[in-house]
Amino acid sequence: MKFLFSVLLIAICVNSFSQKDEPQLNQLLKLINKDTLYDDDLLPASFHRERREALRKLMPDKSVAVFFTNPVRNRSNDVDFEYHQDPNFYYLTGYREPNAILLIFKENIEIDSIETNELIFVQPRNAKRETWDGKRLGADGVKEKLEFKYAYINSAFADITLDFNQFEHVLILPIEDDFRDDKNDRGDLYSLVKHFRNKSANAKVDKRKLTEYMALLRQTKQPEEIELLRKAIQITCKAQVELMKALEPGMTEYQTEAILEYFFKRDGAEHCGFPSIQGAGENSCVLHYNTNRRKVQDGDLLVSDVGAEYRGYTADVTRTMPVNGKFSPEQKIIYNIVLEAQNAGIKACKAGNKFWDPHNEALKVIQKRLIELKIAKTPFEAMQYFPHGTSHYLGLDVHDPGLYGPLMPNQVITVEPGIYIPEGSPCDPKWWNIGVRIEDDILITTGEPENLSSSAPRTIEEIEKLMKEPSLFNVIK
Repeated sequence: MKFLFSVLLIAICVNSFSQKDEPQLNQLLKLINKDTLYDDDLLPASFHRERREALRKLMPDKSVAVFFTNPVRNRSNDVDFEYHQDPNFYYLTGYREPNAILLIFKENIEIDSIETNELIFVQPRNAKRETWDGKRLGADGVKEKLEFKYAYINSAFADITLDFNQFEHVLILPIEDDFRDDKNDRGDLYSLVKHFRNKSANAKVDKRKLTEYMALLRQTKQPEEIELLRKAIQITCKAQVELMKALEPGMTEYQTEAILEYFFKRDGAEHCGFPSIQGAGENSCVLHYNTNRRKVQDGDLLVSDVGAEYRGYTADVTRTMPVNGKFSPEQKIIYNIVLEAQNAGIKACKAGNKFWDPHNEALKVIQKRLIELKIAKTPFEAMQYFPHGTSHYLGLDVHDPGLYGPLMPNQVITVEPGIYIPEGSPCDPKWWNIGVRIEDDILITTGEPENLSSSAPRTIEEIEKLMKEPSLFNVIK
């Protein structure tokens, strides 16, 4: 649609501009072309404005909510990690740069001759730094792109005449003092936090309510968020399908990771939502294993727990696959127990049910089946082979905030039971080093749950059939 609009606009311009207007036409064409060079499906400014208004409605009278950006994290020496914005800050603003502070007021207040119910202070334009690190929005860019009426450079926060004692509630999220002081920057995060603390030293600061408000807002997704989650999940599922085709003995775990993340990037994901877990053999029994340095062997299972991040929203999809393309008899038994447990958990993902109902249903299946196999003697003993929860919220964080109350429509949660039997477990050694996890991303609806990640095969028959198909490439020669 945007492309067609651009073509139409170009045609109108070419027909209406005279020869003497050619320089202006060329400039317009450059602007149109530049507009189409970058991502065009980011959340609009109206989404973030509506989310601020939704928060404002939750806030008590005579209150202010204060948000800080994430700190810049140093990797080593003069190299920083790629910056990732605090999800709450992004959710409310769309701003993706560091060293900023957002103030949301319940009611309009007058500050330094202006009347407003929100203020944002952001890092300024800086030609030297932008040569190295890329373009900044600056205050004017925030006004234009993110549609804030009042935006200022961050160093101005120190000088505003804002008395936090006038508020009955100063709402903040817990601040971790794990950021550096750039002594040459009066507006860095260190300075913003310092000036806020000075200005609010005697105010009624509440570090609990804002956490609850943001969990309440973010646990239920808006339509725009669900669309981005669908995209992230589909990218992830496509990558899992391609890995099933390519997987073979002799690869390394990191090569399986490379296949997945190649398809993430190819299909538009900016990042991984979390470090990719590619655990084969004994590593299939390590829940958050992400070293990914082992060679995968004939007879191994590979637990592949990954998620593409698309426009800030992350998927979380786990598939367990046999490295040689065929499950052994013991692997089949354990795999089908986990699949049975997952199906029971997904069935419980209905509006009105308790958040933990999917876990309880999955756990009952695993306990019953492991006792039948004599892998465990009691339900409690069976839990050592399934030591984690079945579900968490999904969104801007892979473990998104939420209140863990009744399930409601438009929430997205995972259902991820697993069985892990490490070597040395008190059971028949034939079960040792079998680790199986199956994880899908489930949308709660007014009716039956929707499995957003169903395009990645889950049954043994589907997986074995797919693994016989040729891969787009072969990483082992």
